[in-house]
Amino acid sequence: MERQDTLFRECIPLKKRVAIALWKLATGSEYRSIGHLFGVSKTTVCRCVQEFCAAAETLLVPEIIRSPDRQKFAEMAAYTENRWGLPQCVGAIDGSHIPILAPQEYHCDYFNRKGWHSIILQGVVDGKGHFWNVFAGMPGSLHDARVLRLSTLWELASRGNYFPACTRDIGGVNAGYYILGDNAYPLQNWLLKPFPDTGRLTAEHVIYNKRICSARVVVENAFGRLKGRGGGDGARRLPIPPSIWPRVRRKAKLKVST
Repeated sequence: MERQDTLFRECIPLKKRVAIALWKLATGSEYRSIGHLFGVSKTTVCRCVQEFCAAAETLLVPEIIRSPDRQKFAEMAAYTENRWGLPQCVGAIDGSHIPILAPQEYHCDYFNRKGWHSIILQGVVDGKGHFWNVFAGMPGSLHDARVLRLSTLWELASRGNYFPACTRDIGGVNAGYYILGDNAYPLQNWLLKPFPDTGRLTAEHVIYNKRICSARVVVENAFGRLKGRGGGDGARRLPIPPSIWPRVRRKAKLKVST
């Protein structure tokens, strides 16, 4: 984010550029208002925010959100079993809609079922509510299962290359590590979800569903805390730079008539 002075003008100091970005992200104020506050143009505010977010993604996210190693997976599984009685469970997955300003192009792709424009943040947390896997940027019109299938988590886990090969005999079944999802997600050997309530659930199924629902609260609470810091659904809408629209669309493999 740092800039060099030129013969024509002095650059905006790095600390001020960071302060501009943090003010926008913390308050959700309009770009024009922040520009007046810091004595810069609306375009400069927008550029500072984008550059700060890019730097944070490159430098901070890898330090804060890391794929667990073998020891960490074992610790997460032990914690979840002790708290909810679910052996081999290492976390829970869910998705959340992040409000955005409707882009001029492809705006229908970002219109979600709740009635506003968004991108989707998919996250996996451990039993303590700490995120250890995230995937963001897909258009809000996509289903949670579709977003999962487009993520690196799906690609690696489906090949057996994500979770350590650590199985345990549970009722005569060699069970590996797995995460929990709601009924929107596809059932996999590494992703379990509740039995659908068809009115014919056995007592064992009911107990199983209750335990899964109880354990899944941790990811819902994690997203709740995240939204609390950001103002909640629809409170603050982020602009999507036009440069990323084609990339997002290609990744999502959406078909739009031209």
